[in-house]
Amino acid sequence: MVDCIRWNYPTDIRYGCGGISQLGSLCEELAVSNPLFVTDPGLVDLGMTKDAIQCYRDIGSNIGIFSAIKSNPTSKNIEHGVEIFNQGNHDALIAFGGGSALDAGKAIALLSGQKFGLWDFEDKNDNWKKAQSSSIPKIIAIPTTSGTGSEVGRVSVITDEEKALKRLIFHPNMLPTIVLLDPELTSNLSPSLTASTGMDALSHNLEAFCSPADHPMARGIAVEGCRLISENLLTAYKNGGDIEARGRMLIASTMGATSFQRGLGAMHALAHSIGGLFDSHHGTLNAILMPYILVTNRVKIEKDIEYLSMCLGLKSTFKAFLDWILLLREELSIPHKLSEIGLSKKAAPIVGKTAEKDPSASTNPIILGADDYEKIYLRAISGDIN
Repeated sequence: MVDCIRWNYPTDIRYGCGGISQLGSLCEELAVSNPLFVTDPGLVDLGMTKDAIQCYRDIGSNIGIFSAIKSNPTSKNIEHGVEIFNQGNHDALIAFGGGSALDAGKAIALLSGQKFGLWDFEDKNDNWKKAQSSSIPKIIAIPTTSGTGSEVGRVSVITDEEKALKRLIFHPNMLPTIVLLDPELTSNLSPSLTASTGMDALSHNLEAFCSPADHPMARGIAVEGCRLISENLLTAYKNGGDIEARGRMLIASTMGATSFQRGLGAMHALAHSIGGLFDSHHGTLNAILMPYILVTNRVKIEKDIEYLSMCLGLKSTFKAFLDWILLLREELSIPHKLSEIGLSKKAAPIVGKTAEKDPSASTNPIILGADDYEKIYLRAISGDIN
């Protein structure tokens, strides 16, 4: 049996190479006998997924599998998953994969025992209090990418296809009961996904660090998350088999989602808006938008960025940090402009209006209006950082 390190913040986290072998015993620990295993279509037939399922079957026999999830999960995906969960009389949920599987799994768990619909639990006006909290089953979260950090979050980002926007679904009990971090599960991630998910993790730590909200613990975590990414992302990108770098990136991803208890900002407001309209990859959007948002917020964050730059071993200036971001993106083959991923100026007005209303906008260092978001989008289309 692999001996995992155990942490307890913000939930019960088990970390170690080969830790997936403990899946069956973790289910026994939680008195789980009939879980639903939620993953995405790109993973369901892979050897590592079959091995993970077998790690449960070595101890238990009953397990359901659900993988009908889009890369940006939709309400229909969640409703379908709830049907499967309830029809199979499942007693817990194992979410295995990247952000799409983790977000979908948490939302399915939330909705499985409720009389209200998914949008009734949108993260507004304490909607979560409508839920029958005791009806939310236990969740074991197992990330296979180092990006979203959804395994330690109380929120799922779900696409409303009718309105072409992303909505945040929240409940405190959506926080997984146990998180299993096994770096070996990320070792075969492609260089392009390593880059985009790694930059997503950086965006979480960076925006949390820049948030004006008062949360010293989250700020400290964000600094260390950024440092870990600065030291390990390029290594993981260039040498996917480097388990040490993979492990540090997995931890940094978890730290990013923990630190953004402090809030996010304009980067995510725009990424959510664009992703809802065009079904674009969230991490790639954050990576492209990052320098444009830094420059937009410079007047409010310059001193903070100087400090962060020093912590990363760079010259303690805003310019040094911005230059590092631009060089990192280049080395990771991240596009410089939104137009390079097929987006056009036509969508600017609707992107601006939707971004302004996104919950992440409320903790940006500068409160921006729809016109401001529209201008940032247009600059990111053309590549004009300044």
